[in-house]
Amino acid sequence: SYNQIWKDAMLELSCLLAEELPPEPPPLQRDRVVFFQRLATLYVRYIQVFRQLEEAHSMLVHPQKRRLIRVILTGVMGRVLELKNEMVEKEFSEYHYLDDVLHALKLTPASLEIPIPHFFLSERSKEVEERKLLLMDILKMVEDAEGLDTSRDRFETEEEVIMIIQMAERARQGRLRAKLNKEIRCGSFDRRHEAKTTESTFTELAAIRIQKVWRGYIQRKKTRIARDEEMIFLGMVMDPKYQVPCPAEITAQATEASIRIKQKKYEEAYLKSTEEILKQLRDTERLDMSKTIKSQIREWFFECRNATGVFPHYPSEEDGGSALIFAEKSPQQLIEEIALKEEEEANKSKGTEEKGKKDKRKNKEEDEDAGLKMNPSAFLSDLKEANNRFEDFWKNRDESENFTQLHEVELIKEEMRKVIEAEVRVQVDEEMRQELAELKLCVDKDKGGKAKANAKKKKGSKRGKKKKKEKDLTADRTLESLCQELVEQRLLKQAKNVRMQDFLGDYNYLGTTLRQNDIEPMPSMLDVRQVISLYAVLPLGSQEVHEKAPLIKSILLVGPAGVGKRMLVHAVCQETGATLFDLSPCNTVGKYPGKNGLTMMLHMVFKVARLLQPSVIWIGDTEKMFYKKVPKEEEELDPRRLKKDLPKCLKLIKGEDRVLIMGTTRDPQSADIKALSKMYGKIILIPRQDYGSRYILWEKLIKKQGGEITEALDLSSLTKVTDGYTPGHMVKVIKSVVSQERIQELTKRPLTAADFVLPLAKFEPVFQKEEEAIKNWYAKTSLGKKRIKAASGKEEAPPKGKDTKKKGRK
Repeated sequence: SYNQIWKDAMLELSCLLAEELPPEPPPLQRDRVVFFQRLATLYVRYIQVFRQLEEAHSMLVHPQKRRLIRVILTGVMGRVLELKNEMVEKEFSEYHYLDDVLHALKLTPASLEIPIPHFFLSERSKEVEERKLLLMDILKMVEDAEGLDTSRDRFETEEEVIMIIQMAERARQGRLRAKLNKEIRCGSFDRRHEAKTTESTFTELAAIRIQKVWRGYIQRKKTRIARDEEMIFLGMVMDPKYQVPCPAEITAQATEASIRIKQKKYEEAYLKSTEEILKQLRDTERLDMSKTIKSQIREWFFECRNATGVFPHYPSEEDGGSALIFAEKSPQQLIEEIALKEEEEANKSKGTEEKGKKDKRKNKEEDEDAGLKMNPSAFLSDLKEANNRFEDFWKNRDESENFTQLHEVELIKEEMRKVIEAEVRVQVDEEMRQELAELKLCVDKDKGGKAKANAKKKKGSKRGKKKKKEKDLTADRTLESLCQELVEQRLLKQAKNVRMQDFLGDYNYLGTTLRQNDIEPMPSMLDVRQVISLYAVLPLGSQEVHEKAPLIKSILLVGPAGVGKRMLVHAVCQETGATLFDLSPCNTVGKYPGKNGLTMMLHMVFKVARLLQPSVIWIGDTEKMFYKKVPKEEEELDPRRLKKDLPKCLKLIKGEDRVLIMGTTRDPQSADIKALSKMYGKIILIPRQDYGSRYILWEKLIKKQGGEITEALDLSSLTKVTDGYTPGHMVKVIKSVVSQERIQELTKRPLTAADFVLPLAKFEPVFQKEEEAIKNWYAKTSLGKKRIKAASGKEEAPPKGKDTKKKGRK
């Protein structure tokens, strides 16, 4: 059951937490390979926990269990991203090949697939639908006002326009040829018919011809049936009755749909019950709670007075207020703790930058001397707390009486009491601060005056630390009017309906072997999909993960034309329900001219992106923005107009802003590599497809188009012959070959490899030289340089002692 899946995942998670949070810190590791192996093992194990928790969360109906799983799931996602970031820092590569770890854990490559949590869209389904309706309404308004055709997206580039004209002309010529052939056939048939009718043997010849055709057809059919039966018996072909959805699959789909309905129903019942219980507890327990807290605080006042001779300082709201008082500490410890915090705040303004630099230098020197250690995590403490909650309440809970899996009323009361206590505490803190001030005036008059003076000084110092806010150039405009203008200018677009699963590919089975032989392998399509899921989908889908995990503001996808870069941008938007903006150089030509116009355009795009977050800002052909030298034919277009202002906007993106800039380029060599690397924090290389990925693509795409794969179609040979052709080429060829007319003729004339080879010959493949050029360019990036140094063994090993440091300085 899914409850058992949850418990298994929590058991593995508790083991991982015990390893990562031991009572004593583990010894530092000097061997980089051993340290990376530990990181990789933790990474793979956390992914398995992530997969189990996602399955449990999407299928369980108990609302309180789903809430706790959601908290744990967020923590695990964040921890996976942290480990991935450390692996990149240690191995100097965005792609990792973990065959030895998979073998040790007895897992398959499919277990490394990053699942997309169902709640990314299910919890925001209304919001996403409203956003789609808003865009559709604006598009209709624009069409009615200006006669704008939404299908114009298909004819943006000159190449696409030429292709459409060629298709229309070929279709016209084809119709003329068909008409001429029909006339010729009809004329020759009439002449033959007239000649044969004069002969007496016409009927006999006709009967023989019919018998010949019929007997041949019957024999071929019997032979095909016998061959298919033999292949089914040998287990080489699947029985056709199993290709149709079986009753078990239909039942599973119906069960999943009913679970989704039940989840919504139980969630509504839980929220309604929460409101009722909160109202009830406020009426019955709020007053008693307030009296209890006040009496406890008064006791603390006099305990501190008796222990130290003076009344204590009341903790501020930032420190937690009276919640700090009820920690398990003595009055003397509390006073000392508050005094230390005040001293730290006073010293923070003096020389913070110098201290930070010194600390960083010390940490680096210590790391070099002692060895490698893992970076501090922002998610382990939350995971530990959630794991404790699971063990305290859910691990050994008997749910035999709660067969329907409705919410637990007692658990709601415990949670609501904490909410009411927090509300009461804020009000009580204000009253008790006044009471403490009155006590100090009565007993310690002199000290009270000083304390007030100090308090005034502190308040004044806090006011001086306020930062300047960014000017809002469109403060008087509504969100709808901004969206309408961006749609009219074609800067705000609707993402195409593609998913990450549609980015087909296979695992790179030779990655580890190649690296062991000092050969840097090219990533497979499955590796690319995994990296994009980690860097783009997970942070955009979860606010908590985006705020705490290593911040990724921009991603650059580098690869030849047709490998699926634009498809990945649209897939990220669909998986997370993100809004898509297009700031490609070719799309911004002639829009918002001048410096003020450019500032206004960027302000509007980033403002709407923050309001409609998560958002993706796509920059196609981003190399044009960073041209080393602008070609003469593009000088009038001014492709570099965003070069200075866009990086400034990138710096303003913070952890709470779920905005991602995604650039795509097929010619990075023409751009300034320093400016490009500075703009994009992550550079993802997408090469041409390998044999395994091409085989899967041919098989899936032909079936998707409605074709059938028989023995006549040798997929293996077709895959081998089409080395260098991209998925874009394959899609175009399959659409042209597997037409509706061709599908109707499949029984008589099945598909063959020759049907696809001839149309493919019209396209120019991606040659090895082009791929090597992109690979060499990637080697010049900062991460590529580090990888080359690490592979060649030029990276400096950490020194063993003081003598080595001195030698290095000399």
